[in-house]
Amino acid sequence: MLENFIQNLAEWILAVSNGEIIWVAFYAGLFVAIMTSLGAMVAIFARRIPEEGVDFSLSFAAGVMIVASFTSLILPAIESTDSFAPAGVGIALGVLLIYAIDRLLPHEHLVKGYEGPKSMKNRLRKVWLLVIAVIIHNLPEGMAVGTSLVYNLEVGLVTAIAIGIQDFPEGTVVSLPLATLQKKRLQPILMGILSGFAEMAMVLLGAYFFTLFSWLLPYGLGMAGGAMLYVTVKEMIPEIYKSEKSETLVTLGFFAGFYVMLLLDSMLG
Repeated sequence: MLENFIQNLAEWILAVSNGEIIWVAFYAGLFVAIMTSLGAMVAIFARRIPEEGVDFSLSFAAGVMIVASFTSLILPAIESTDSFAPAGVGIALGVLLIYAIDRLLPHEHLVKGYEGPKSMKNRLRKVWLLVIAVIIHNLPEGMAVGTSLVYNLEVGLVTAIAIGIQDFPEGTVVSLPLATLQKKRLQPILMGILSGFAEMAMVLLGAYFFTLFSWLLPYGLGMAGGAMLYVTVKEMIPEIYKSEKSETLVTLGFFAGFYVMLLLDSMLG
């Protein structure tokens, strides 16, 4: 049933887009942006999110991203060329790209604290440092959707659906802590929405670039996979395992995300 839904969705989107991949990317990007925005709007009704809820949401996202890195990006890159070399180069480029952004852009994590140039630590407000950290995390997700859409429409839509599902709690995780920090509602919600549309911009950029330079697509798939793996392993997993008291819940959240993405991907097998 889900497989038929994805195939019918792919045919409908192609029809309304007149076969233009950029319009397909626009709709997919709009979907992930809306899901992030809806999650951010939870801050209108809720005062706070339990710490266990934050940990479960982030670990769910990590599970989705780990599987998507391989099934939607790295393995297709290898299969499309019958060689590991382009995928391997792409993975390394993705890791280096996010590593450089991580080091050069000032940002702050709620748990790990400040990262980036020390000279910028006191020049930006804490709220902007937190938002920049979220946007850095969202860049690989947007790139993953955009590049996978160029590779295969149905694979790209599965990736967009899975990323969108985990973007809803991510949007909440962004806006609620900011609302608590600032004692305000509107600005944190707008910050969460901004992070979603930054992700949409990467969907469009990735799709546009690799449509123009299709011969680079295997490298792009590997790069998006490497970038997502870096963010998951270096940023998200240390963040969610910060406290020993919720280890079981975190692990369950990770495997819930793992299974959801694997199930969605298997529908196309």
